[in-house]
Amino acid sequence: MIVTKLSLKNWKNFREVDIHLRERTFVVGSNAAGKSNLLDVFRFLRDMSKPVNGGLQSAVNGVRGGLANIRCVNARNPSRIEIEVELGLSDKQPIWRYQLGLDRERGGKNRVLVSYEKVWGHGQLLLDRPNSKLGEEDDKEKMTVTHLESATTNETFREVSDFFQQVSYLHLVPQLLRSVESKKTDSEGEDYYGRNFLVRIAKTPERIRKSRLKRLEEALRVAVPQFSQIEDTKDEAGMPHLKARLRHWRESGKWMNEEHFSDGTIRLIGLCWALMESDSLMLLEEPELSLNDRIVSQLPALFWKLQASKGRQVLLSTHSYSLLSDPGIQPEEVIILHPGAEGTTVSSAADHKDVLALIKGGMSIGQAILPITDPENIADLSL
Repeated sequence: MIVTKLSLKNWKNFREVDIHLRERTFVVGSNAAGKSNLLDVFRFLRDMSKPVNGGLQSAVNGVRGGLANIRCVNARNPSRIEIEVELGLSDKQPIWRYQLGLDRERGGKNRVLVSYEKVWGHGQLLLDRPNSKLGEEDDKEKMTVTHLESATTNETFREVSDFFQQVSYLHLVPQLLRSVESKKTDSEGEDYYGRNFLVRIAKTPERIRKSRLKRLEEALRVAVPQFSQIEDTKDEAGMPHLKARLRHWRESGKWMNEEHFSDGTIRLIGLCWALMESDSLMLLEEPELSLNDRIVSQLPALFWKLQASKGRQVLLSTHSYSLLSDPGIQPEEVIILHPGAEGTTVSSAADHKDVLALIKGGMSIGQAILPITDPENIADLSL
């Protein structure tokens, strides 16, 4: 199942968003246009749906710092935050539709309240809050939580809650992975930046771990010069490591562990492993970082190959001409963010006649689209 449509009102950079998503969607835009904030909608839904250390209040007031930091500064009346997500097997008829409205409680309490919450499944309205029969219109306490986050109230649409809980995000930072702390951390918390990445690999069941390492090895042989073999191991203290063997003038070659891997090699390992790890929605930010342009140009095909085996959806942000040079990328797979004085607007590349004309004339998706995202006065930039 994939997200087929996303609609937002008053979410961070965006006063209003209404976009269709594909199995593979590329998000482009200038710096500070809101690429990370757009992806964060799905992290928010994940945080809200988690049965442990989750829930609405935690999702809003935790790392996001409160409703004021989430609400668009250009919001007009009504100023409530609204999220709508459609889930299905394709971009045709949705199987599920989830709507959520959020606002701040008045009278000094300043709590986050559910303005409304609705769920449709297979064409049937399954949830419509506030429900006067349950006293929700008069009891604000009941509106401080969503039904999505509670197993006692989401029974008829638990598939939606499960979907959001499994959303995965990785923006692996090589320096964190190399640190001593990463090798002895065994936290069950979020690991967005790869601090516990080696622990995650070590905890994977052996048969699955060996199979994934084999596929990873095949990719690295193509991407990394002189690369020959990769294995997981533990040192005398029981700390997990990855070690790789490079072809060498000696017959046995040379082994090295992750402390000696390049940043690009570590990021490529992280990307490939994460894509093989589950069949959930995967969020990636600028996967081109630290990678050679020739490798970057092969990422879309690599993602598609790994996606096909899992049937999973990937949403990624990028600034890379090389990544968007793949001829297999369709205009419908690219959404463009346009920042302005009234917030950021969003459009599909397929809706731009000039972009389609350039592609038809022989340009790559990147050549046709990325100049649109350049800052207006970029030519004046100087020191």
